[in-house]
Amino acid sequence: MALSLFSILAFVAIAHAIPPNTRHQQLASHLANKDRSPPHRWSDVIAQMFEWDWASVAAECTNFLGPAGYGFVQVSPAQEHVQGPEWWTDYQPVSYILTSKRGDRSQYQAMIATCHAAGVKVIADTIWNHMTSQNSGVGVAGSNFTYYNYPGIYQYSDFHHCGLEPGDNIVNYDDAEEVWTCQLEGLADLGTDTDYVRRQLAEYTNDLISLGVDGLRLDAAKHIRPGDIADISSRLTIKPYITQEVIWGAGEAVTPDMYTANGDVQEFRYTTTVRDAFLRDGIASLQNLDNLGWVAGSDANVFVCNHDTERNSISLNAYSPSNTYTLASVFSLAHPYGTPSVLSSYSNFYNAGAGGPNGGTGTCSDSVDVDWWFCQHRWPAIAGMVGFRNNVGDAPLVGWVSPSSQQIAFARGSLGFVAINNWDSAWSATFSTGLPAGWYCNVIEGPSKPGICSGTGFMIEYGGSLTVTVGPRQAIAVHTGAMGVGNPVPKTAQQVSVLFSENATTTLGENIFVVGSAAQLGNWNSSNAIPLDATNYPVWGATVYLPPSTTFEYKFIRKETNGSIVWESDPNRQDTTPASGVQLIATTSWR
Repeated sequence: MALSLFSILAFVAIAHAIPPNTRHQQLASHLANKDRSPPHRWSDVIAQMFEWDWASVAAECTNFLGPAGYGFVQVSPAQEHVQGPEWWTDYQPVSYILTSKRGDRSQYQAMIATCHAAGVKVIADTIWNHMTSQNSGVGVAGSNFTYYNYPGIYQYSDFHHCGLEPGDNIVNYDDAEEVWTCQLEGLADLGTDTDYVRRQLAEYTNDLISLGVDGLRLDAAKHIRPGDIADISSRLTIKPYITQEVIWGAGEAVTPDMYTANGDVQEFRYTTTVRDAFLRDGIASLQNLDNLGWVAGSDANVFVCNHDTERNSISLNAYSPSNTYTLASVFSLAHPYGTPSVLSSYSNFYNAGAGGPNGGTGTCSDSVDVDWWFCQHRWPAIAGMVGFRNNVGDAPLVGWVSPSSQQIAFARGSLGFVAINNWDSAWSATFSTGLPAGWYCNVIEGPSKPGICSGTGFMIEYGGSLTVTVGPRQAIAVHTGAMGVGNPVPKTAQQVSVLFSENATTTLGENIFVVGSAAQLGNWNSSNAIPLDATNYPVWGATVYLPPSTTFEYKFIRKETNGSIVWESDPNRQDTTPASGVQLIATTSWR
């Protein structure tokens, strides 16, 4: 393959393990495992807490991840590694002792227990492909090692030596055997095709599982034969959730679809496509992601960026212009394709080797120093969309609207609706959301609970229509799990919305209307009565706009198939509209 293509694609594959100066619904079945599923909710969102130490992850599970509805937290590697503050040292293991610069075994186990208590599962970043690229040294737990010799674990014969020069490194990515059996930029490549190495890796992984680990991210999985991964996985004491790092490269011999039988695959084509769509090509192209020749959405783990891609041009990152990073994250959590990961990282990632701030102690505050944590998982729009995704579950994408290349809107069944405006001008429209009538919280402004809405409220009328203006480079998202008035956006400043709802059983051809004393209700003239919508039959409904602070009378009537009219029995119903544009709900049954 061309060197320029190698430079672009192979960089990400090696970035996690190489010092800067040497660089050139599997899930659905797992959620059925009741012992290790988040209690009382459907949640597949993964928060990647990159470089956070164990105590900080535990606290964040309790204080935010659990309450916000995150299903999983992905943590950095737990095993002993080479010394150094740089983040890439985590990916050069020395032994299987569970001591790293983020904490020891007991702290790791306590973190897992705390996260489980908060309803959050734990994914361990796991290294099955290699050991170190250093000639000799002492690991962070005190283990001595030399290249290809890790006392008590591995010796020279336990590694692949493919005979290429220099240094047994991969040269040709068009040769699958070379990708699987040669070294990734000098990293000692484990002989995962041997029974001994497989037993060692399974023993290490089962130790993680014994402490409560629920899932595995398999680092550099592209450089391990799929059959080797299958064999090691078959030796595990449970069937964990697995996501595999298999970076696609044009024309390369090793492809992501080779690995889907083992678990999810990280789909890097998604990351670059989302980047291009939000920065240049247009987001209207993102509707049918399962038709692009990638791995199926049910087999994909996707992200707007991860700890590798944010350091280069392969993805958007937190510094991307015009709110595109946030809007892309909203899209990723709203669209059904793939299992989404949300990276939570730090500001100094442009320093290619920099580890986490504060010695790994994760903090989320408004103070901004030279080096600080981004805490993207707490950003209101992202956290609000976690609840959106949990609520819509596996509901299908319906009602796609894209009036321009950078404006899209769609629903997830009848449970949620999102509109994203990636233009520099406002987008005013009336959308058909498919949602039941009522007031909804805009969760882009942060997580909301049923009946409690701290941000803007939008009213969806009977029939599911929503008239709204989406600001430039902004989005709105509503779902049936976050209903409330909040700070309402009324139809007009002089009107109050009244939702009439009547439970009435009818026969074919009969219809229900509302008529009343106000001009907007026909002034008691049955010919001008307001027809009610039967979408939610036997509940009929309509939204009518009346003046504020006004007392009015009304009745429901039934128009028969022959044109005759049946009035409800006396007395007239009566209500008073509030003083502002907050909705009044008049719900009753036929009498």
